[in-house]
Parts: sequence; C-alpha cells; structure tokens
Amino acid sequence: MIPFLDLRAAYLELKPEIDDAAGRVLNSGCYILGEEVEAFEAEWVAYCEAKHAVGVANGLDALHLALRALGVGPGDEVIVPSNTYIATWLAVSQCRATPVPVEPDARTYNIDPARIEQAITPATRVIMPVHLYGQPADLDPILAVARKHGLRVVEDAAQAHGARYKGRRIGAHGDAVCWSFYPGKNLGAMGDAGAVTTDDPEIAARVRRLGNYGSDRKYVNVERGVNSRLDPLQAAILRVKLAHLNDWTERRRLLASAYMDSLADTGLTLPQVPEWAEPVWHLYVVRSPERDALQARLTEKDVGTLIHYPIPPHMQAAYADLHLAPEALPLAQKLAGEVLSLPMGPHLSPEAAQQVRGAIA
Repeated sequence: MIPFLDLRAAYLELKPEIDDAAGRVLNSGCYILGEEVEAFEAEWVAYCEAKHAVGVANGLDALHLALRALGVGPGDEVIVPSNTYIATWLAVSQCRATPVPVEPDARTYNIDPARIEQAITPATRVIMPVHLYGQPADLDPILAVARKHGLRVVEDAAQAHGARYKGRRIGAHGDAVCWSFYPGKNLGAMGDAGAVTTDDPEIAARVRRLGNYGSDRKYVNVERGVNSRLDPLQAAILRVKLAHLNDWTERRRLLASAYMDSLADTGLTLPQVPEWAEPVWHLYVVRSPERDALQARLTEKDVGTLIHYPIPPHMQAAYADLHLAPEALPLAQKLAGEVLSLPMGPHLSPEAAQQVRGAIA
C-alpha cells in the first residue's frame, strides 16, 4: 500500500533526536514558553529570512492574531481566496470582520492578482493571499495593489515552509506571514502549533501580547487577549525537524518531478509552476473531470489520496449568511469537484510515483 502521508515515518527517522528533545523539556520543569520556544523562534525567523517570529498555539490563531495586530475588527473586510481551506476565512470571522472571496488563477489555483482590485471597497483593510499546496502566490502585483489602496497584506503560509518567491523565502514579503505546524505540514509538530513572522517589530510585539492574555508583563493586561502560546515540547520537536527540512523538501521535489514525468501522458491536468516560484510540494494536486472515479480506482489499487478541498468555503453552512450561490464563485466550485491530491511526503520514493502511474494506467 502507498499511504497518502506517513506521519510516523518522520518520527522513526529522527527518533533518537526527538526523544532527546522531549526528554530535555520534561526534565527542565519549564512547560510554558521558556528557552525552547525562544530558541525555535530564533531559528525559524532566520530560516524564513525575516526579522521577528512569534510562536502561537496553531495556524488559525496565527492568522487571527495577525489580523487583530493590524487592527482588523467589526465592519472591516478582508480579501481572501475563494479556493482555500476554511481556516483562512474563519480567522477573518473571528475578528468579526467579513471575508470577501476572490477567484484563483486557473493555472496555479492561487488567488488571481488581476481580480483583487475590483473586490476592494472602502471597508477593505487587508488582502490575505494563501500559498496553496506549497506554491507561492504571485506577491509583487498583490503588494502593488495593497500599496496603491493603503491596505495591509497578511500571508497564509500554512503549506509553504521553505518556499521561495523570486529567489527569496516566504517569510516577510507582506506585513505578516502566518504558519501552521500541524503534524501533516512540511514542518510538522506532534500536535498543534503555529507562528507569525514579520519584519515589523510593532506587529510582532502585539501578536505576542494578544496571545498572552493581552499582557506584556504578568498580571498587567493592557488589552483583551487570548491564550495562544507555542508549547515548549512542540518547539523542541520542531527544532529537531527544522534541521532536516531542506533535505525533506528536496525529497518532495524529486517525487514531484517523478510525477511530472510519469503522469505526463495520462490526460490528467498536472500542476503548473511559474518560473518565479520555487514550491515545496506540500501537496501534489492533479485535476480530472472524472475525479471521483479516479479516486475510487486508486483506492482499489491501495493508493491513498485525499481531496483538498471537497466543499469550498462559500458553500459551507458556516457561511450561509453570506448568501453566495455556487455559481457566484464558479472556479472554486469547479476545482472542488475535480482536484485530487496524490501521495506526497519526504518518506515516499520516486519509485512510488511509478506505482501510482501504474494504478492510474
């Protein structure tokens, strides 16, 4: 059987290092924040080529706290992709603001910069691109539109650990960049974890304060914050894995290249990579108008697959109040019916791509 993703394999590969890191935390007696969190923040910000990093409890909190740090609140609008995981939208809703969806570029599935300006209103405060599937969104035109209209840019980089846009790592192109270290991510913890990176010290300071009960100093609360702190046990594990992230990314790239070669004549729509993008292949997503039959066949052949994502956010009951019909966002709706994620991960070999090709054939 070819699993969609083998999470345990990462632990087994690094078991002595991870066990040592976990033991170090358990023996320290420091179970909230502390040196492990500070060390990971320093290592992560250096990796991301940014100036400041703040660890938080999860990726959704990273998005929510970044928006709050920029002052987003009731009555505001945030431009989001129509084609994304619902967490992007939920972060906006947690601020009691309104998500305004924009359709993707049909080639890359990321938000289409050419469609953003027409969605801007006097209530717009932030543009939130997502680096979907591990491929960077086209940031330069997005940033240009934001500067033109006096808007901020918050990047959802939950799937893009180590990706590069025009030679520079994702980490501080926009005002804030939000990360998830959910176990299945390219850099995954063994539980929930997240972070925000930025070049702006004021944004970093406010994210940190908001995630610590609105407090910079114990028992002194200057605003209404939440409890969203990176767990030191997860920080220690992430430090171990971060040292191997470049190697794991290269393994993903080899597998993606093998897929490109072996699936070229199958009739599937394969990923397109712009010349300015260096994706990290969090997911390898193909398209087929007969997606459900293809997935059923691969299941019969013991090939694990997933659909990212079967129901677009505008069709979820959670957003029924926006009164958006399926045809209001036709490309997002079409993608939801055609995309299929093939097995991808650093512990799958290029030979696995040939087995997947055989199953499809």
